[in-house]
Amino acid sequence: MYRSAMSDSIELQHLAEDDGDEVLRFEQPKQRCRKYPYLGLVLAALSAMFFSLCSAIVKWMSDVNPVALAAYRFIGVLLPTIPILIHQQRPCFPKGKRIMLILRSFTGTTALMLSFYAFRHMPLSDASVIVFSVPVFTSIFARMFLKEPCGWFNVFSVIVTLIGVVLITRPPMIFGNTIASLGDNGQAPEIWGAVAAFSSTLFGANAFVILRALKDVHFSVIMTNFGTFALFQCLIVAYFIGALCLPACGLDRYLIVALAVFSFLGQILLTIALQLEQAGPVAIARSTDIIYAFIWQVLFFEEVPNRFSIIGSILVMSSVILTGLRKWVLTLPFDAPARRRLRFIAKE
Repeated sequence: MYRSAMSDSIELQHLAEDDGDEVLRFEQPKQRCRKYPYLGLVLAALSAMFFSLCSAIVKWMSDVNPVALAAYRFIGVLLPTIPILIHQQRPCFPKGKRIMLILRSFTGTTALMLSFYAFRHMPLSDASVIVFSVPVFTSIFARMFLKEPCGWFNVFSVIVTLIGVVLITRPPMIFGNTIASLGDNGQAPEIWGAVAAFSSTLFGANAFVILRALKDVHFSVIMTNFGTFALFQCLIVAYFIGALCLPACGLDRYLIVALAVFSFLGQILLTIALQLEQAGPVAIARSTDIIYAFIWQVLFFEEVPNRFSIIGSILVMSSVILTGLRKWVLTLPFDAPARRRLRFIAKE
């Protein structure tokens, strides 16, 4: 979810993460504080941990529909944003941007609901890998709608990612009956979970492309519209499918609070990380989300991934890391040694 080039002057930049939210980046001057040179990367990794815990909570709370959980989650997104909007004295629904704001809210909300469904009905690590591949597909949609360049590297990353997704899902039409696919263990919803995860990736990539078109709109305006629209969309969907409910007393309600708190902490840490470090390295650090997902899957759910899931995850994670690395290389001066050594990855 990132731009190809950044200036060293102070500016605002909107970035999207694997769950559809915005983060606000304040680009720092050239003379940055280097007292803690890896602090931004550490905070990004901690952010990934909190977001992965949110995924684990969604999977754990099997008695509450994922759409209802998404509604509770968006309450946590909306409430802290309203005071910021009031303080900034920004128009809530600016003219000329209304359709784009609605489209951004719809795509982001749909992406999150689909990802929650995937977390519930797939192995946590497999769902996280597919959902986290959003940055790889963003370049394709940016080329289609914003006419941004899309070279061989982007095409290669998409192909590698798709191969990884195929290995994770193992569709019978490709693997036949010799290898167990998702759903062969008696859990047919896993197939629909895989469909939801991949669909979430496509919606999430489009949400970020729309965010690029809204780069001159203050983040509080986008977040307020997003949170409001998302909350109503989730409530309406939950009502019509009969999933609107208040979790039972006890652990479930504590987990609901934890879901909101972890989402907030993950967002704040990611924001600070992007203030301290460039987007490319932060994207690489955020890929630890996949590692956390494997840990929670084994620790909390006692599900050991098979070799195809591991290989597919490695392919997808490699594409995400290389995409982040490329974004970092493109921010370097043309005469920088690192850019010369990695010039092959910066070619269009």
